[in-house]
Amino acid sequence: MAQFRYSAKDMAGKVHRGTLEAATEKALQEELTEQGLFLINAKNLTEAKGHKRLKPKQLADFCRELSTLLASGVSLVRALDIISGQEGIPGSEREIYQAVLLDLRKGISLSEAMEARGCFPELMLGMIRSGEGSGNLDQVAERLSIQYEKEYKLSQQVRSAMTYPAILLILSVVVVILIVTFILPQFQTLFDQMDSLPRVTLILMGISDFLVKRWYLAILGLLAMIAVIRLIVGIPGVRRQIDYRKVHMPGFGRLFKVIYTARFARTLSSLYSSGMPIAQAIGIAGKTVGNTYVEEQFDMVVTQVRSGIALSRALHEVDGFLLKLSSTILVGEESGQLDVMLDSIAATLEEDAEQATKRMVTLLEPILIICMAVVVGFIMIAVMLPIYQSYAAIENA
Repeated sequence: MAQFRYSAKDMAGKVHRGTLEAATEKALQEELTEQGLFLINAKNLTEAKGHKRLKPKQLADFCRELSTLLASGVSLVRALDIISGQEGIPGSEREIYQAVLLDLRKGISLSEAMEARGCFPELMLGMIRSGEGSGNLDQVAERLSIQYEKEYKLSQQVRSAMTYPAILLILSVVVVILIVTFILPQFQTLFDQMDSLPRVTLILMGISDFLVKRWYLAILGLLAMIAVIRLIVGIPGVRRQIDYRKVHMPGFGRLFKVIYTARFARTLSSLYSSGMPIAQAIGIAGKTVGNTYVEEQFDMVVTQVRSGIALSRALHEVDGFLLKLSSTILVGEESGQLDVMLDSIAATLEEDAEQATKRMVTLLEPILIICMAVVVGFIMIAVMLPIYQSYAAIENA
């Protein structure tokens, strides 16, 4: 059970505030309604106390173990008892499983107990809820383990692929800092003897002097700039524009589309195969894309599907997905094998996403090298230009 702090109004309009235990916010609303109160807002105090969302690797391990135990005939309560009692599980993760187990022993369903913790993704809650209704919770847990294993694998591939560009970027920054703060000051005496210096040299020496004498201000400025950028990016309108540009930029746009389409296809495949109604599955899968511009289009997709429009036609209008997705789903609808075609397109697009990630990194590497060459070239020109001009003046004298 979760602890909620709530605000509610009675029929006379008087505001009531307090705390109450409930499995979910919906259960809290129902309980308050029985008391003649209408919920205004609620805050999950259990979630606020400190359970971070579980990572894909943790979710994959949990679902795999749950599936294996349930398929072996172990009861749900006993399965959670075994999982929470294993050695090697971090303390915070163990607390989550033990809290879920405690709710199960009180007679609360697994999906409600997990939802009350606030650290399980909506995709998982939806599929667990569907598995409870159909009685095939072990199979749903198995599909979830595959889902999160693939998600973890893809994130690891991206991280591994980005290692070299990240190292190259860090080395570039270190090299530039060393040149500007340690090597350039050695030329200061030489430059002081010259009557005049080119503007580019004056700018560079000014930067060098600032970094040597006011390095702490440079660090504070960098931290402030990062904070401001994060605040700006957090603005919904700005975030939407950035996400819009992601799927429309030359070169990288199609790569992002491949990744978003693969993520949606795998999630929709898992939800639909677990027995969830297609409209509900689309609504949940649409929130897992990772792009706000694409995600906001799914309200219309769900509305169209519920009004009787074919899924393939509704998805065809989504800006940010490959047309390959809607074409494959159309084949599944016509053949009556939508679940099979979803599995097929998900597997194909995941391979495409892996290749797209590699191509993205391949494009990043020369860009970083060119940027580094431009910066170093600027420094070399700024240093050599006054020396060359002084030699030219001596020859003309």
